[in-house]
Amino acid sequence: MAGEALGVSPKLEALPSPDCAAPDRVQIGDMVAVVRSEAMRKLLSMVERVARNNAAVLVIGETGAGKEMIARAIHQYSLRCSRPFIDVNCAALPDNLAESELFGHEKGAFSGADSLKSGLFEMANHGTLFLDEIGELPLAIQAKLLRVLEERRFERVGGTQSIDVDVRIVVATNRNLQQAVADKSFREDLYFRISAVPLTIPPLRERGKDVLLLAEHFLDKFGREFSKQGVHLSEDATNRILEYRWPGNVRELQNAIERAVILSDSSEITAETLQLQAQRPELQTLPAGMLPPDFSWDGTMEEVVARAVQATERVLLENTMRDCRWNKTRAAEKLGISAKTLAAKLKAAGLES
Repeated sequence: MAGEALGVSPKLEALPSPDCAAPDRVQIGDMVAVVRSEAMRKLLSMVERVARNNAAVLVIGETGAGKEMIARAIHQYSLRCSRPFIDVNCAALPDNLAESELFGHEKGAFSGADSLKSGLFEMANHGTLFLDEIGELPLAIQAKLLRVLEERRFERVGGTQSIDVDVRIVVATNRNLQQAVADKSFREDLYFRISAVPLTIPPLRERGKDVLLLAEHFLDKFGREFSKQGVHLSEDATNRILEYRWPGNVRELQNAIERAVILSDSSEITAETLQLQAQRPELQTLPAGMLPPDFSWDGTMEEVVARAVQATERVLLENTMRDCRWNKTRAAEKLGISAKTLAAKLKAAGLES
């Protein structure tokens, strides 16, 4: 490729910015990165710098935050951009087949190995291999991976001939690998080998109004895909998107917008159409004992609110009854309800004395 011949790494393609300032969208393959927030601009600046060498990179981020996108950006920035980019979810590899999938096998290596098979390392030769959820690899495979990183060679399962390989390794996890090392479920030497260049993706809730730029991008994408031109967010939908904490990050936002575009009967997406789940607030924001430890946050907003009201009402009833020394007349007066209503609520809450 031209960039490789000149010894210059290619640039990510910046999409036009509506305010003619610094571009706020960057095309990465068939994905778009929104980079208006300072956190994302710093991250992509780091990506550009680390992409120009062959060191292994550890991408850290919550589920749905965009770890694959960052891995693809590293590949696209690098001199390997015209070569293969192979990605694999390590959590999806069965333990008994993981070694064969990664390193290949010789014919007759095991029952069912009727022909020679090249593994993902061979397929990614001269390119980039992205190992997502690396913390799920069995310890035995971790040892073989470490050897490949250090020696740039391996043997297929059932083989004796070493195969040289030139592969850039990018790994990702949403687990605490340091804790996994302490728990003896992840090799310490492999952790140090892959963590020399760590890149942490900020969760969507920490990216400010990036969430609205992403929402607009997905509205445009799915509006065109489902022939619903002019689809837009209502004011209450915009506020809901900004207030929501997005535990599933960008993936959850994309799914919510796609669902809303499909289900909406008009060009305006409302907060109700988004169908966002009620979310558990931070524990420190709740009064002690307000909700039981096993309180369920699953279900629709109406269902969760009903359970929360019931749990909160029980706490209020019990505290009031204790304050009134279980005198129902005084408790009813304090709560501003009739003695009959109090009796019914005590019975429903299992607090009858």
